[in-house]
Amino acid sequence: MTPTSPSQRPVARPLLNRLREWEASGVLVALLVLFTVLALIAPAFLSQYNLGVVARQASFVGLIALGQTLVLLIGGIDLSLGAAAALSTIIGSLVLTQTGIHPYAVVPLTALFGMGLGFINGFFVAVLRLNPFIVTLASWEIFAGLTLVITKGYPIRPLGETFRVFGQGSVFGVPVPVLFFLGAAAVLTFMLSRTRFGRNIYAIGGNREAAELVGIRSWRVEFMVFGLAGMLSALAGILYASRMDSGQPSVGEGWLMGAITAAIIGGTSLKGGQGTIVGTVFGALLMAVLANGIVLMNVSGYWERVIIGAVVLIAILVDLLRRR
Repeated sequence: MTPTSPSQRPVARPLLNRLREWEASGVLVALLVLFTVLALIAPAFLSQYNLGVVARQASFVGLIALGQTLVLLIGGIDLSLGAAAALSTIIGSLVLTQTGIHPYAVVPLTALFGMGLGFINGFFVAVLRLNPFIVTLASWEIFAGLTLVITKGYPIRPLGETFRVFGQGSVFGVPVPVLFFLGAAAVLTFMLSRTRFGRNIYAIGGNREAAELVGIRSWRVEFMVFGLAGMLSALAGILYASRMDSGQPSVGEGWLMGAITAAIIGGTSLKGGQGTIVGTVFGALLMAVLANGIVLMNVSGYWERVIIGAVVLIAILVDLLRRR
């Protein structure tokens, strides 16, 4: 065996150390292992159709997970994102079906409406300094209730062939929702790593008092973060409506837990100040692959919630050990 030259060691060791210290390395390894196991025991897993289903499912939950990651990074939490997705979807669907607006304009308008819902949370949390858990728990009920008041529990359909391209179309074989998800992830990664606003998010989550002492206006950052989270949840909801060709009042149910889990197992700390968008992307993919594997192995759907709950507990335990 040829011994490693001294000139090579300083290069190889830092690279290995960086891989070990990379917060998302654990979820990436878990994703690769789960992917390999399912490919071996369920050949249908690797079919083009099934991989498309997994990618789309990861995109819908992943968009909400990206918003939740931003909120967690500042040391908060937003329990209303699933309900905000539902209310935004219904409003967007009504605008589409009741007015002569072009279908392509519905997606950005719905996203802006969702941002407005996020700003409501941001006002109470950032300006009035109320507990984010209590505020978003209340807004969750309000948003969900308004959705039922407007729809009486009935879906809004059809949304039209032109609009379906956002949920059912693809570009060079890549589903459109996946493009939205990866695009949003790329923008947020740049924002967190290359802009002052992104650095302020980490600073507030790491030590709010210290951040304010150096001149960071934490309420402004917090207000904007809740707005961005609301916008991303609305985007997920309206893309899902396009996929289903109907505005479903139940959209978003079950997404919240998946979104929080994806962020945590991707390396985002519940105490704030630590985490990456890339980790959340891998976390969302892991959750989608896990759910798909349960279906392919004919495991009862009731077990999915049990398994996801167990994954959440494991993720919280890992987060606790990492913080120590």
